[in-house]
Amino acid sequence: MKLIWKIIIAVVIFGILAFGVASIWAFNEMSKIDELVISENDSLTEKVEKTDKWLAKLQKDNKFNGAVLLIKNDSVLLKNTYGFTDYTRKEKLTPQSSFRLASVSKQFTGVGIMLLKEQGKLNFDDAITNYLPALPYEKVTIRNLLTHTSGIPDAYMDFPKKYKKEIGSALTIPMMVELLAKENLPLENNPNEVHSYNNTGYVLLAAIIESVSGKSFEEFMQTELFDKLGMKNTRVWNLLSKEKTFPNKTWSFENILGDVVELKPGVLDGIAGDGGVFSSIDDFIIWNQFWYDNQLLSKTTMEEAFKETVLNDGTVINYGFGWSIFGKDAHAHNGSWLGARTSFARNTKLKNAIVVLDNSASMNVNSIVKQLVKVLK
Repeated sequence: MKLIWKIIIAVVIFGILAFGVASIWAFNEMSKIDELVISENDSLTEKVEKTDKWLAKLQKDNKFNGAVLLIKNDSVLLKNTYGFTDYTRKEKLTPQSSFRLASVSKQFTGVGIMLLKEQGKLNFDDAITNYLPALPYEKVTIRNLLTHTSGIPDAYMDFPKKYKKEIGSALTIPMMVELLAKENLPLENNPNEVHSYNNTGYVLLAAIIESVSGKSFEEFMQTELFDKLGMKNTRVWNLLSKEKTFPNKTWSFENILGDVVELKPGVLDGIAGDGGVFSSIDDFIIWNQFWYDNQLLSKTTMEEAFKETVLNDGTVINYGFGWSIFGKDAHAHNGSWLGARTSFARNTKLKNAIVVLDNSASMNVNSIVKQLVKVLK
C-alpha cells in the first residue's frame, strides 16, 4: 500500500505542476462518491435494491466499473456487475467476467505454498535457499516471505531499467530470481525483525512453487487448486501464458471523468505470485467458502494463514499468509495494478463477505467497500 500512496501523491504533485487547478479539480471529482443512503427501517431487500441502484449510478458517473459480491450469514445478497469488459465499452460485464486481482492474488499464492506443505514437500520454516540455492539469503524462511518479514529488498520492479537487454519484452519468474541473485543485495534488516510489504517476496514464493512442483506457477495453480475447486473463471495469466487471452477475461483501462484510455500490460507482466491471478465474482463465492471448509487443506494448515505475525522483539503484526488480519474473526486484502482495483473482506463469525473488483483504475474502491458494510449490519 505504501507504493500505491506514493503513486497517488506523485500524481497529485505532477497535476499541480503541469496542469494546475483543473487537474486538482479532476482528482477530487474522481475520488469523491455519493453516500449510500440506507434507513434502519429498510428491509434487507430494500437495502440491496438501493445498493444496486447506487452502484449503477457510480458506474454511470464514471467512478466505478466492475463487479460486486455481498454475502451475509453465508447467503448471497448481491451479485452483480456494472459496466464493461474493456476500454471500448461495447461488451458488458457478467458475473463470470474474470478480473485481474492484483495483490488479492497473494492469498492464492499463499495457498499454493500451503498445498505443498500439506503434501509434505516443504515446511513453512524451511530456509528459502533449500529451494532457491542461488540466492544469498540462508536465514530467510518461507514463512518470512509469506508475512513480509524477510528483509530482502523489494527490488524486482527496478530490474527492467537496469537489465533491459537481458529481460527483453517480459520479465519472468526464473529471470527475476537469477537477477536477484546477481544483484547480491544485502538484507535490509534481519529476518522477522521488521514487517515491510514486499512484492518481491511473493514472486519468490511462486518461484519456490515452481522449484518444488516441477511445474510452472500457472500450471500448478490451475491443476492443484482452481480445477479441483471448480473455479471455471479463475486462472493465472500473464504475457508468458500460451493464450493471448481467455474466455470472459476483462482488460484494464483508466477512466478519468469519461475520458477512457486503454492500459496495456508491460514488461513486468511476465511475473506472477505477487499478482497475476484473474477471477470472477461467481468464483469468489467458491473461494469464500473454501476458507470455511475444503478437501485440500487440513484445519491446522488453514489456520496458519490467519495467525498474526510476532516479530523478534515481540511486536505483533496483523498480517498472515496473504491476508491483513483484524482481530480474531476479520481479514481482508486489497490490490492495485494497471487498471485493477480490488478488495476482498471477510468476517468469519458473522459469515459475511464483500468483494469489489474494478478494471477502470477507480480511486473509489476502498470508499465503496466502506459504504457496503452498511448493508451487512
